[in-house]
Amino acid sequence: MTVQTVTPSEARQLMQNGSTLVDIREPAEFLRERIPGAISLPLSDILAGKKIAEQPAHHPVIFHCLAGSRTAQHQDALIGAAAPAPVFLLSGGINAWKSDRLPTVEDKKYPLPIMRQVQIVAGIVILTGVVLGYATDKNFFLLSGFVGAGLLFAGVSGWCGMAMLLSRMPWNKVNP
Repeated sequence: MTVQTVTPSEARQLMQNGSTLVDIREPAEFLRERIPGAISLPLSDILAGKKIAEQPAHHPVIFHCLAGSRTAQHQDALIGAAAPAPVFLLSGGINAWKSDRLPTVEDKKYPLPIMRQVQIVAGIVILTGVVLGYATDKNFFLLSGFVGAGLLFAGVSGWCGMAMLLSRMPWNKVNP
């Protein structure tokens, strides 16, 4: 089965005609901001074999993520999760949806996605190390180097210690 991409306006039209929009982002991302009418089925669940609840075979399923990367990389798993329904991918994900000024539901009481939190904390620590390195002692540059090495390791290995630590913080313990 081939998978076609659709623009946000095409996806909206398909939804008005009975198609199901499935958000494959993690639950925290979905709860923070989502497209009205979308259902949440995280990619991690799909890869574990979970399928979409019963759906008429003639009603297309449109999958989306943040920017389109996750859906494009996991097309085969998405096809399996929606079978036998036709599958479409929302080109550009929720970012493209918002760029087209289509509505989203946003709930800021839920935390930012963990990777955004990692970027914020890493940026603060690196900037602090550089400022302190110039202002006080050059050994503070090691702090920036340590965080940079951690980010490199996370990118190469797929394991991020800072993300693991942040996910255990109290503000990230929100029950959906």
